[in-house]
Amino acid sequence: MRVFVAGATGVIGQSLVPSLVAAGHEVTGTTRSPAKAGQLKRAGATPVIVDGLDRQAVLDAVRAAQPEVIVHQMTALASMRSFRNFDQEFAVTSELRTKGTDYLLEAARKAGTRRFIAQSFIGWNNARTGTPVKSETDPLDPDPIERTRQALAALRHLEETVPTAAPEGLVLRYGPFYGHGASDYMLEAVRKRRMPVIGGGAGIWSFSEVSDAAAATLAAVTRGGPGLYNIVDDDPAPVREWLPYLAECLGAKPPMNVPSWAGKLAAGELVVAMMTEARGAANAKARRELDWAPVYPSWRDGFPVWVKSAEQARAA
Repeated sequence: MRVFVAGATGVIGQSLVPSLVAAGHEVTGTTRSPAKAGQLKRAGATPVIVDGLDRQAVLDAVRAAQPEVIVHQMTALASMRSFRNFDQEFAVTSELRTKGTDYLLEAARKAGTRRFIAQSFIGWNNARTGTPVKSETDPLDPDPIERTRQALAALRHLEETVPTAAPEGLVLRYGPFYGHGASDYMLEAVRKRRMPVIGGGAGIWSFSEVSDAAAATLAAVTRGGPGLYNIVDDDPAPVREWLPYLAECLGAKPPMNVPSWAGKLAAGELVVAMMTEARGAANAKARRELDWAPVYPSWRDGFPVWVKSAEQARAA
């Protein structure tokens, strides 16, 4: 099949593009960086330099590729380190999830592309009340933290638009990423004891290992009906369990414990909510309808591999 991957050099794209090519698909991949075009070419894809917020450029690129499937992986999060001013840090990504999504959907309609797969997220945006693990039918946070409202509105736009605007519109909600090339800054923070357990660490996280997320996306190219899919592992866990384990994997001292008020002063309201109130996500629908299962069913399996990979990269 002809597959158009928008945002093909991001964390997921780096694993997804070679997998698509290996599966026999004809891949066109976009990047905003001319320097990364060679990366796509070496992976077997046709590179196109496109700004996802340039409507005409997006329309032209899709028309030229005539894809049967569009995969929307566009974000602008590579330099993000702080969650204190979340909406400000997420501003370009939010535009890519609103305007960028609309431009790709328009391009899909004009090119006759039926299948459209878009990246979303599940974690901080879950409702922070009720059951500890949420499915795709549970509502997102009805009362979001002030500085996350624009980002959440952008996610809502994507999740409400894609399944209805495309004949076969799928939204893949990845959890917090870890693995090769993802969130290595978090490893450094844990290693230096700059990431404490806040307020008892009762917040529940559902992780997505990068290669597992890419495998789910590859599956969605040919499987699954329209709708939302949580792409997370099988092991939702509170911060007070996974964070000390990550420190152990790194050979670092255990994380410090700080009260919520101190965490709020140091890192902001969102980080405290993620550490104390977050809810996890269930992957049963993705397992069933995409016929997908994570290679790393738990962060307990994946963290040691991630740490080893990051340490090898540092030594290289």
